[in-house]
Amino acid sequence: MTSVASASKSEQAYTWIRSRISAHAFGPGYRLVLGSIAEELNMSVVPVREAIRRLEAEGLVTFERNVGARVTLVDESEYAHAMQTLGLVEGAATALSAPLLDEAALDEAAEVNAKMARMLEHFDAHAFTELNREFHSVLFEPCPNPHLLDLVHRGWARLSGIRDSTFAYVPGRAQHSVDEHTQILELIRGGADALEIELAARNHRWRTRDAFLDALHARSTHTPGEGS
Repeated sequence: MTSVASASKSEQAYTWIRSRISAHAFGPGYRLVLGSIAEELNMSVVPVREAIRRLEAEGLVTFERNVGARVTLVDESEYAHAMQTLGLVEGAATALSAPLLDEAALDEAAEVNAKMARMLEHFDAHAFTELNREFHSVLFEPCPNPHLLDLVHRGWARLSGIRDSTFAYVPGRAQHSVDEHTQILELIRGGADALEIELAARNHRWRTRDAFLDALHARSTHTPGEGS
């Protein structure tokens, strides 16, 4: 019974910490003090430690000697390379999927995008990111090339380990993302050339990358003492 209770508290701590990382309340480099978190959640440090180990396995938390647990710093070059690669493979997968997407699938993607648009007024970066994944999944999952599809899945997984939500850093990018989704759907519905669809999907991914890196540079320039 005790182990079950401990597991439940560990899950509670995991959800609480992860949600704050996603919302950028705990930004890159933020020190996670086990005792303070345990006190906040009214539990012992044991389930908090278990939750942090789980977050470490996901790449969201790192341990530094003589410092302890911190929210993982964004590896700029790793993020840029991952987004560049994902743009290439996802663009190609989306173009190959396009002829296989029927009206039902396109309507499903449009409805997801509509949900994203409705969320703009009361923005939730984590929920928006989940809908974003759902939208793109509808468009690339029918890809008939299993090797290419595997690379897309690997790219998404790698990005989630680097940063849970780009939109937490650049919420202003969300409106542009919704608009670009609409453009991609219009191209597919209109039977556009495969290369045009591929480039639209690729450039959509790369614009998000550029917006994130611009925001990262701006923050490091204007808030050099943040997190200290």
